[in-house]
Amino acid sequence: MRSVHSTIEINISPNKVLDAFTEFDLLKDWWGVERALIEKQNGGVYTLAWGITDAGFKYISSGTIDSYQPGNHLEIVNLVYLNAEKPPLGPMSLLIRVKPHNHGTLLDLTQDGYQSGETWDWYYEAVRKAWPAVLLELKKYLEKKEQERA
Repeated sequence: MRSVHSTIEINISPNKVLDAFTEFDLLKDWWGVERALIEKQNGGVYTLAWGITDAGFKYISSGTIDSYQPGNHLEIVNLVYLNAEKPPLGPMSLLIRVKPHNHGTLLDLTQDGYQSGETWDWYYEAVRKAWPAVLLELKKYLEKKEQERA
């Protein structure tokens, strides 16, 4: 099966980088998440929603936290992507690893489980292009936030 892999260096601590994927206020600020239900424990729920209107949700990603170690990694399994205009896609997995690097953190992200078919091909291409851009936005957000604290 295909996978998407992206890596970026961010000049803050590994704990703060991983918090950006588990704390709703941070997810809202840097990724535009509008609702979240995250149980930061093994077996916990990990659900994010975007594009909320009176008609419902436009995008939802939901899975189960298989493994979580603050400042080290977050692994989500049985990840399902729901888009109001497409068939449901899943299950997939998402692994986010962080480790100290130079004066900051090396973030290593892998999303896999992409199957075959027209909708899967569309999603794979969208995610393949999106993760590097999304992680760059995360880097800018976290480093700016850190500078404002200094």
